[in-house]
Amino acid sequence: MKNELFIRPSIFPKGVVAAQSTRLGGISQAPYSTLNLGLYTDDNANDVSENRKRFFEALGGTTNQVCGAYQVHGTKVAVCEQVEELNGFDAFITNKKGLFLAATIADCTPILIYDKEKEAIAAIHAGWKGTIGNIVGICLDKMNEQYGTKPINCLAYIGACIAECDFEVDADVADHFAEAYKRWDEGKGKYFVNLKGTNKALLMNKGLRAEHIEVSPYSTVSDNHLFFSHRKEKGKTGRALAVISML
Repeated sequence: MKNELFIRPSIFPKGVVAAQSTRLGGISQAPYSTLNLGLYTDDNANDVSENRKRFFEALGGTTNQVCGAYQVHGTKVAVCEQVEELNGFDAFITNKKGLFLAATIADCTPILIYDKEKEAIAAIHAGWKGTIGNIVGICLDKMNEQYGTKPINCLAYIGACIAECDFEVDADVADHFAEAYKRWDEGKGKYFVNLKGTNKALLMNKGLRAEHIEVSPYSTVSDNHLFFSHRKEKGKTGRALAVISML
């Protein structure tokens, strides 16, 4: 990890700036320690502002280049034409250079997409509800509608989230997932669900090639020293950003 503020995908070419923030290198105090980038937590607003300034400047940008939203675990896709903070969207697309798309994360799956032919990008927040709602497929359809994107021309990064080994659920959640992406633990009497695997399969179902999808090895729960985890920290924690931009 070259910069403690973030991890970078390796799948994207030069000219695409992409990263997922860690919880390190900020100034927020517990329980938001330290690099809380979430605008909708009860953390000190000035601390969050300073954290966001540090993060975006480390990526070569500013906080005045961001399009994001108050997310609602839905499947709505925002077409971002300018810097703004929206409400009710969980995916963002643009073909505007210099604009950062930002998905807010604290266990849910961040997915970043780059269409190398049409030069368009997406940032997606996919919790279990967004995953079963196929938000990645809906987002790719929207990119096709807006920019002519073909999934075969896309590269994608599935970032750090709650991994299968940590995502313990009951049947009410597990029943929504394919057998290949869940397992039953007899000892615990619980299912364990694979969000990364499900989203990778959904991307491939739309036409992305397996070799064009990078999957983070990290779990926000098991690697809680590096990432915020809503589940591990019982809801009182900070938020990370997964961002993508074109120079």
